[in-house]
Amino acid sequence: MISPETPPVSTATESPATGLLGAEEALFLTAPSEESDLPKVSAKYIWLMVLAQLGVFIAFITPIAISLAVKVSQVTPGQEQNLGYILGAGSLVVMLTGPMLGTLSDRTRTSLGRRRPFIIAGTALGLVSLIVMATADSIVVLALGWVLAQLGWGQALAGLNSSQADRLPESQRGKVSGLVGFANQIGPVVGVVSAGSLMTNNMLLFVVPGIVGVVTCLLFVLFVREESSKSLVFEDRLSLRLIASKYLYNPRQYPDFSWNWLARFLFYFGLTLNTTFTAFFMASRLGVSLQEIAGVIATIGGIGILATTVGAIGGGFLSDRIRRRRPIVLAAAIIFASGIVAMAFAHDMPIIVVGSVLTSIGIGGFSAVDQALLLDVLPEKKTNAGRFLGITGFATSIPQAAAPLIAPLFLTIGATAAEKNYTLLYLVAAGITLLGGVVVLRIKSVR
Repeated sequence: MISPETPPVSTATESPATGLLGAEEALFLTAPSEESDLPKVSAKYIWLMVLAQLGVFIAFITPIAISLAVKVSQVTPGQEQNLGYILGAGSLVVMLTGPMLGTLSDRTRTSLGRRRPFIIAGTALGLVSLIVMATADSIVVLALGWVLAQLGWGQALAGLNSSQADRLPESQRGKVSGLVGFANQIGPVVGVVSAGSLMTNNMLLFVVPGIVGVVTCLLFVLFVREESSKSLVFEDRLSLRLIASKYLYNPRQYPDFSWNWLARFLFYFGLTLNTTFTAFFMASRLGVSLQEIAGVIATIGGIGILATTVGAIGGGFLSDRIRRRRPIVLAAAIIFASGIVAMAFAHDMPIIVVGSVLTSIGIGGFSAVDQALLLDVLPEKKTNAGRFLGITGFATSIPQAAAPLIAPLFLTIGATAAEKNYTLLYLVAAGITLLGGVVVLRIKSVR
């Protein structure tokens, strides 16, 4: 495995708000780290990280789950395919800017460190973007708002993930990834539940989740200190040519990182095919209006919270305990694919619930343990963590850009006037996600 060359900021330098979470310290500080250059992080760091990620996902994923679908139906009634185009456009912009912003984060020299300035700026831009979407009166303005949301909340999330790469020792990666994965999955559920009571007010529907994201990220920035990066020295000067070169790397130089990238790409491509049209799928199969579907999605999501907990926290903690990542990632992909197949043929609530529970377990397990696996194989952690996390972002942003554009093709094959072909779309998604689980077995340096 690849280890950083020098230690990150010691937990002793954190803000003296240690009483905030002191009772939980024993859960994470029970044994010395096996990586002597990476001291274990405190429980305060872990829980504030989890809370910040929860806030970002409440702000960022709620529009994907329901708010954007409602707004698209208001601005362009009967043209639900516009949702796919908007999501695809936003993901394309993030895909093109990810490594550049990651490189800038790696090279940032401020008294706040390298990561916190990007978290602060990202949350500010993210909140502005939600206001733009809430007040949009055309599909173009709505798409612009979503692009800004992708840039803003995406950078806040990237800063948090880069902090994990800087700070987490191997022995805590599975646990923290499990808790973060759990937060990432329940965030949309919390957002949709809140959306159910805000459906009559577009401004509140978009902005309330954004305020939650701002508050939780500010708590992380205020209570988790980061070493000043003012003294950093770089041999090469920052230039457009240098930034452009950071978009590429030699896959043969880092084969395990490359296999993990491909596995993640396949899984999230299938996942995006499955989730892009969730609101429309539910409304069609259950015979309810789009305006009524928020409550249904919230109910199903609430049931899935326990399943996500089992997948994310159970998988993450288990991977640290048995020191195995790959078998758990494969099992999660199989479970997720099984859930999609069940939903593909579902026309009533019980089967949809069964499929949702299976997919929740699969998403939780895959997202948590594969994140830990990524941190295990991430190249050049000390100097270029942001860059390689930006490249990793391609594995999710490309599917987010391409899958919504491709999904309508499957929906129209064999479609009738009464229903689009969601069965075919979901079966294709199941096959792709399963392949993603198989690919992870090619990784050699991590068991």
